[in-house]
Formats: sequence, C-alpha cells, structure tokens
Amino acid sequence: MDLSRFEPRDFPQYTILRILEHGDRDAAAWLRISFSDSEITDVIRNERRLSSKSANFWALVFGIPTGQVKALRASARPGCAIWSRRIA
Repeated sequence: MDLSRFEPRDFPQYTILRILEHGDRDAAAWLRISFSDSEITDVIRNERRLSSKSANFWALVFGIPTGQVKALRASARPGCAIWSRRIA
C-alpha cells in the first residue's frame, strides 16, 4: 500500500479502528476533527477487532454502556466460543 496516496475518508471504519487501537493523543485529536462522533461510536459499538482494553477505554470516553460494545462480548473474543462448547 502506498501510504502517500492513502485517503482516510475513503476507509472510515478501518481508519477509526486503527487510531482507536494504536493512536496517541494527537491521533485521537485528529480523529475527533476528521470524523463525526457518530462514526466513531459506531466503530466502538460494532468493531469486533478492537481489543478489549481499547474497547473498554473508548466506551468509557464516549459514554457507551459496555453491553453495547461487541468487542467486549465473550463471543467476540477469539477462541472463547470454541472452549465454551467443548465436549468432555
């Protein structure tokens, strides 16, 4: 991927996800300027690839109940569903 040609607005969910997961304070400030709160909270609520640590932090920042965050549900965590259905 040629990053010099990358346009964040063409890939909003991906851009928001990556900044929520790996961004610093400056990146978070840029995110709030570049995308609406609705776009950001949609990613927080629906993106299962968000780590539980990041999902919990951003849910608190945006006042989203953790029950509405898919990344915090047990079924969203890799491997959890497999072990819960294990036959002895």
